[in-house]
Amino acid sequence: MLSRPKPGESEVDLLRFQSQFLATGAAPAVQLVKKGSRRGGDANLDQPLLQKHRDVVMLDNLPDLPPALVPAPPKRARPSPGHLLPEHEDPEERLNRHDQHITAVLTKIIGKPAISGKRSIFAQEIAARREAEAKVPPVREVASTLDPPEGAVTCAAITPRKQGNQLPPGSSSFQGPHLVTGKGLRTQEAEQEAQTIHEENIARLQAMAPKEILQEQQRLLAQLDPSLVAFLRSHNHTREQAGEKATEEQRPGGPPEVAGKEPITPPSASEPRQEEALEPEAPALALPVTPHKEWLHMDTVELEKLHWTQDLPPLRRQQTQERMQARFSLQGELLAPDVDLPTHLGLHHHGEEAERAGYSLQELFHLTRSQVSQQRALALHVLAQVICRAQAGEFGDRLVGSVLHLLLDAGFLFLLRFSLDDRVDGVIAAAIRALRALLVAPGDEELLDSTFSWYHGALVFPLMPSQEDREDEVEDEEPPAEKAKRKSPEEGNRPPSDLARHDVIKGLLATNLLPRLRYVLEVTCPGPSVVLDILAVLIRLARHSLESATRVLECPRLIETVVREFLPTSWSPLGVGPTPSLHQVPCAPAMKLLRVLASAGRNIAARLLSSFDLRSRLCRFIAEAPQELALPPEEAEMLSTEAFRLWAMAASYGQGGDLYRELYPVLMQALQAVPKELSTHPPQPLALQRIASLLTLLTQLTLAASSTALEPSSDSAEASLSATTSLITWTQVSGLQPLVEPCLRQTLKLLPKPEMWSALGPVPTACLLFLDAYYQAWSQQPGLCPGDWLQDMERLSEELLLPLLSSLSQPALGSLWDSLGGCSPLCNPQSSAPAPEALPSLVSLGCTGGRPPLSLAGSASPFPFLTALLSLFNTMSRFHKGLCGQLAAILAAPGLRSYFLQCVAPVAAPHLTPFSAWALRHECHLQYLALSLAQKAATLQPVSATDAALHHSMALALLSRLLPGSEHLAHELLLSCVFRLEFLPERASGGLEAADFSDRLSLGSGKDLGCGRGALLAQACQDLPSIRSCYLTHCSLAQASLLASQALHRGELRRVPALLLPVPKEPLLPTDWPFLPLIHLYHRASDTPSGLSPADTVGTAMRALQWVLVLESWRPQALWTVPPAARLARLMCVFLVDSELFRETPIQRLVAALLARLCQPEVLPNLKLDCPLPGLTSFPDLYANFLEHFEAVSFGDHLFGALVLLPLQRRFSVTLRLALFGEHVGALRALALPLTQLPVSLDCYTGPPEDNLALLQLYFRALVTGALRPRWCPVLYAVAVAHVNSFIFSQDPKSSDEVKAARKSMLQKTWLLPDEGLRQHLLHYKLPDATLPEGFEQYPQLPPLRQQYVQKLISGVLQNGVSET
Repeated sequence: MLSRPKPGESEVDLLRFQSQFLATGAAPAVQLVKKGSRRGGDANLDQPLLQKHRDVVMLDNLPDLPPALVPAPPKRARPSPGHLLPEHEDPEERLNRHDQHITAVLTKIIGKPAISGKRSIFAQEIAARREAEAKVPPVREVASTLDPPEGAVTCAAITPRKQGNQLPPGSSSFQGPHLVTGKGLRTQEAEQEAQTIHEENIARLQAMAPKEILQEQQRLLAQLDPSLVAFLRSHNHTREQAGEKATEEQRPGGPPEVAGKEPITPPSASEPRQEEALEPEAPALALPVTPHKEWLHMDTVELEKLHWTQDLPPLRRQQTQERMQARFSLQGELLAPDVDLPTHLGLHHHGEEAERAGYSLQELFHLTRSQVSQQRALALHVLAQVICRAQAGEFGDRLVGSVLHLLLDAGFLFLLRFSLDDRVDGVIAAAIRALRALLVAPGDEELLDSTFSWYHGALVFPLMPSQEDREDEVEDEEPPAEKAKRKSPEEGNRPPSDLARHDVIKGLLATNLLPRLRYVLEVTCPGPSVVLDILAVLIRLARHSLESATRVLECPRLIETVVREFLPTSWSPLGVGPTPSLHQVPCAPAMKLLRVLASAGRNIAARLLSSFDLRSRLCRFIAEAPQELALPPEEAEMLSTEAFRLWAMAASYGQGGDLYRELYPVLMQALQAVPKELSTHPPQPLALQRIASLLTLLTQLTLAASSTALEPSSDSAEASLSATTSLITWTQVSGLQPLVEPCLRQTLKLLPKPEMWSALGPVPTACLLFLDAYYQAWSQQPGLCPGDWLQDMERLSEELLLPLLSSLSQPALGSLWDSLGGCSPLCNPQSSAPAPEALPSLVSLGCTGGRPPLSLAGSASPFPFLTALLSLFNTMSRFHKGLCGQLAAILAAPGLRSYFLQCVAPVAAPHLTPFSAWALRHECHLQYLALSLAQKAATLQPVSATDAALHHSMALALLSRLLPGSEHLAHELLLSCVFRLEFLPERASGGLEAADFSDRLSLGSGKDLGCGRGALLAQACQDLPSIRSCYLTHCSLAQASLLASQALHRGELRRVPALLLPVPKEPLLPTDWPFLPLIHLYHRASDTPSGLSPADTVGTAMRALQWVLVLESWRPQALWTVPPAARLARLMCVFLVDSELFRETPIQRLVAALLARLCQPEVLPNLKLDCPLPGLTSFPDLYANFLEHFEAVSFGDHLFGALVLLPLQRRFSVTLRLALFGEHVGALRALALPLTQLPVSLDCYTGPPEDNLALLQLYFRALVTGALRPRWCPVLYAVAVAHVNSFIFSQDPKSSDEVKAARKSMLQKTWLLPDEGLRQHLLHYKLPDATLPEGFEQYPQLPPLRQQYVQKLISGVLQNGVSET
């Protein structure tokens, strides 16, 4: 049996043992089996030989217990099957072996190979190190030992003279080798071979001339990499410094004496010192501390890795306007490029621009991928601060582009999502904080909470992008197969990155964000700040859409965790100081999350009440006063407020009525304490919000008492949920008014004091809305006497409302009306400007920095109180006609009239942003309620003509501004105000006669007016009921949306589907809604080849034209948003419906009157056919279709011809004229419109002269061929003659040769025309004149210049003809 090797045995003994073992043929104790590569796939699964390729170690004697666990070694990449790596090969050595760079080649320059016995290189290296350690060099040799590498062979530098380039012989001194090494050989052989090579190099250098040495030097430097040269120089310089330092330490006599000697710096790579004179040497590193070899890991000093220890370079002052990279502090502040901050702040690092303080976004992104968790958390924290400051608009114009847009494009959203999966709690907390900063705008939530008690304040728009139509357009452009592939649920949805590009929330939800947030809340039990951040993110997700709210509700165990952990019914009292954990502690944001979820739909609200035991929790937090809850005062106030709001949200669907009976004493006690709380000075904002929420809850409960029967629902599940709710009877809420009315009286006393009034917040508004709901519910009780509530209304108006309108209180109330214009987003668009960092894919109201007091959402806004006051006046006027006239006196306020005048002014509508849509909805509520009260007053008593016209203009403007969710208001406006005869005072105040007189002035006394416009307007006023029916049919809104809107505005809680409004993509009705019947007729005719019913077609077209004529004559500002070219296109649709409609006499008269309005001198310059028109893709295409229809069915109709001729004016596109004279030249014979009936001046067609050569040639051809004759088409005949005459006699020297040749040819052909009349017209044309039969004035004879020009041209033609003959 072979023995194991013993200490002291050499490598030769090991080789002998190996030979003996192989000779005996014994079985080895360890068997190695090679494992196949995983990349081979399943191609060789059936081969049993694969087991022999596995690296399996089989030992006979294995221990019973596993070894102790130690950290695993770093993983290595698995090699491919054809390139197996050795077991213990160093990757750096393998890379160096395959390196083909010039630096690698230089390192392979070694001496002659030495012949030795079988001794491994590893053994030689160990022996060399032992000898080096055993050898102690003398003191005087320390410097030389530290300077060159071990075993290196390098030629010494040739010291050049200070002047000249000659190297004197004999002045060269050489040191030991520096580059060529004998490493790998035996120690004695290495030294011998290195010395031999060194002597050969010295001999060769001494044999060369100095010039040859310099040439070789330049050639070598040209071949080497400059960075390599600089590295070698710094390396040698460092070794010299280290050697000098070691000599100083070991020499007892202090520093060495170098007087009289020139210090010698070792050069690099056989490079003479002449190069240092030619090129400046790289500056030596000035390190604050000199490294020592005795220090840990400092045995080999690499100075290139010690650059970071140097002092910072001086800060560069920016002298130009060149853009620089933005850098931020740890608090997210934008640092100026030239700011000089101390280094102890931690803002300097060793990246790019190390002298500048701060971190760039790119560097922060790099830190988020760091292996150090503290660096990841710090980077996420800084990015969160940057986002918060960017949303607040702190950066302003100091940055180019949008920070949020840049971050999202760089993948910041998914970086946050990946960070949420981190194992470190600090990184998770920082990621959640950054996610909240990105998604949640604190000002948005504050705005929506403060306006919850406004008129329909609980109804909000979804915070989701409105670019879905663009996605639909993209899908429509895709092939059907691709579209089906994308929409097929089996193939999966779009990737999250694609979703996030259009909608950030959808992209996040697609990454399984909700289960991860649930895990963090339920398992990791984070701190209070993280819990609040998660709840804020969930609230933002729930506000996105119904789909998002449903996903939050249905996420497994998410809502259960929130209710169980953050809305417990019992908890330990909290001590003084910050709360260590929010788990098992009531939290107001958790209650708010449930409230926002309930606003998404009645089904969600019912599931929350029934499945999560919210009834017991509502009882728990409402039964006790806020000061009695074992919570901090502010948290208790907010929790009680959110509990009231959640109950009010459920009551908005008619749910939660059973809680009212249980908590009735508590509500009465809270209501009785309101006057005392209102008298507190200064009032507490949180307490006022709680009082307003309580009044809103009572308002909804009172409305629930007005509906006594449950209406059937289309959804059986929803009906079953609603059927379980208990109804509230009128007797249960009838005693609330005596408690609320004193609160209103107390608040109205503070109206003359603006500071105290604005401090009350929404409390006065909530009181008025409760009284509104109270009288509405009282009037709908079938078993009660109407005299009771009528007398109560009279009492309230006499004691409270009419004194409010009297002269004593008028200044205070008048100041509210006067401030409407300043707070209105319509009159003051700057108040609804978009946020500085608004993103289309992440909707926000843009209220991060708050809103100014004088804005619709500001603290001094008059809109909530005045809207609630008008709502109460409307309810009382609807049920008590006798009070209508007295209450309508509020409409006479000068501030309201001034506000209406600003709203109807012809100004561009503000751009529809999320905040402007929210603000416009509340502003439309006030306008509608004021108009509704004015309409009720107009039916009972006469109204001044000025006020009636103003109210009608306001109704028309409001109708075109209503957004989705206000379908009921649009329907009511069409039913009442818009087509109300009382709002058209012009019919009885001389408007009809004024219209006829205006037409006579504009058209002239000599023109035939036919049926006057006054008669047409009178007939339209008589037909207003029919016109209203027509527009109710063609402006019909979606039935489901209309029913939902009616239920919300009428207080029919059982029919309310959701409190989440539709997405406000655009207004309900288009700006050209008066033309909708005509457009519908045109589309129906295009889709119905058989044609439409003549009776329906004529009636619809006539009613629409009548209404458009009324608006054109008396309300022109209502059509200000419709360009004149778009109106012309709508009139052309009347002729394209069929072949008989335009022949009807009423249609003819109405179209002629409207065409005359378009051709007025003040309107005609605005007729621009080259601009894009709303609702029309291409006017030339429409005109080509119009020409084709005219050519087929017109039969010379003059009105049809006038519409054909109107776009042919000289200032319009030549494409329209080319379409007629090129493709539809046959239509010229039917354009028999006389010159006297042309709606515009003939000069509009003849000037300036035509410059299109193709059109001029078409003119000339039509004239010569007889297609264009004066008796067929007098207008265009005069136009063609004028342009051809101007062309053939023009002598523009800048004309091209082609134009000159065409002009000469056309003049020659004109002179030779056989038609003497046409020849006379073309040559003797002078000026256009529509009064003459020909349409133009002629010269009796040609002017002398033209005569000479013609004679010269004709003589040349005759001479050419004679010569040719």
